[in-house]
Amino acid sequence: QVQLVESGGGLVQAGDSLRLSCAPSGRTFSSYAMGWFRQAPGREREFVAAINWSGGTTYYADFVKGRFTISRDNAKNTVYLQMNSLKPEDTAVYYCAADFAPSYYSSRYTHAYAYNYWGQGTQVTVSS
Repeated sequence: QVQLVESGGGLVQAGDSLRLSCAPSGRTFSSYAMGWFRQAPGREREFVAAINWSGGTTYYADFVKGRFTISRDNAKNTVYLQMNSLKPEDTAVYYCAADFAPSYYSSRYTHAYAYNYWGQGTQVTVSS
């Protein structure tokens, strides 16, 4: 069982930056594909970014390309989402997700159904 704990959310102004962190439990973090999703009030959960076990392959939603960066530090058992140039429309609860994927990796991991483990979410609010 993998437990995910997100941190780093908060209230910022448009144009500011935030860095979200997700620290999964377990000893095989380096074997997990990781993803970030978000859900705004009244909207469905949507894909934000994903990264494979090694950090060598990443995917991004079009609306965050050039602004957000996903990365991981396997030595620290942590995955990050660096969010720059935040906009009010980025306001949402951000969720970290994980799936055991030590080798095969594809764009399948841009979909929520690919992940077996989810965090509780961290609120990001961007004021205009």
